[in-house]
Amino acid sequence: MFGNLGFGELMIILVIVLVLFGAKRIPEISASFGKGIREFKKNVNDVERSITEPEPTRYDSRLAAGEPARTQPAPNEEVRPEPKRLI
Repeated sequence: MFGNLGFGELMIILVIVLVLFGAKRIPEISASFGKGIREFKKNVNDVERSITEPEPTRYDSRLAAGEPARTQPAPNEEVRPEPKRLI
């Protein structure tokens, strides 16, 4: 995961980070780093989903018949609540 970094190199990096930012800021920095990674993964998944799922065309049978687009999920689809925003 970290390439050829051994335990000694990781300890030196951690000591430098501790000296630069202080012990109180390290949890803040790691939390914001985790949020950034989560947001990045979410956006990548959204892009993949938008590429793989077909969008309804103008000539979709439901739309051509004048039926409104489905706003409620089908019974077999999982409903997930919107996650809380921390910021």
